[in-house]
Amino acid sequence: MTSEESAPMTPNDRTVPAQPPVPLASGIADPGIEYIWHDSPVPAWLPVTQVYGWLICPFTGRVLIQEHDDGVHTLNGGTPAPFDAAHDATLAREAFEENTVRIAPSAAYLGYQEVRQPGRTVIAQVRMAGIITEFAARAPDPDNGRLNRRYMTSLAAAPGVLGWGQPAEAQARAAADAGRRWGLPVDRPAAAGYED
Repeated sequence: MTSEESAPMTPNDRTVPAQPPVPLASGIADPGIEYIWHDSPVPAWLPVTQVYGWLICPFTGRVLIQEHDDGVHTLNGGTPAPFDAAHDATLAREAFEENTVRIAPSAAYLGYQEVRQPGRTVIAQVRMAGIITEFAARAPDPDNGRLNRRYMTSLAAAPGVLGWGQPAEAQARAAADAGRRWGLPVDRPAAAGYED
């Protein structure tokens, strides 16, 4: 799932063994939609429609959660474009468009979220971890004009901020594992706050 470049971590060299899928409890997100987390490669038959990332600051050990002007909190990411060479290219492009942050060229694949909606094709949303290399001056997202805030918090607290339940907790643990492999201070992060 990562580009052909040498990546810090691949699905096969994680130190945490694969876990069974984690379903998202109903009521946490949209009614009628089921989200199932898998820390394995996306099956070839399953289309990837979105790529999101747990972006970690190498100095503070905190992860970036974007805060929209309506108070919604999300990870950085979006739809792969035809010109994106790989999932990490999608993540890098979306991170800069949405929050004007640059990330290291290779991101670590963490797994995918299977999304099941009544009457629709099952899709995959890839999750990756990346290292922030620059916080540029904030600017509106060119796709929607929003000026997102950059909330930085610990990986332990991030699932609660997002409100995504057990799948977010599993993803945050995988991102923390990637951070440890990279030697980032994810187990002793700075206090939460905004990087505006």
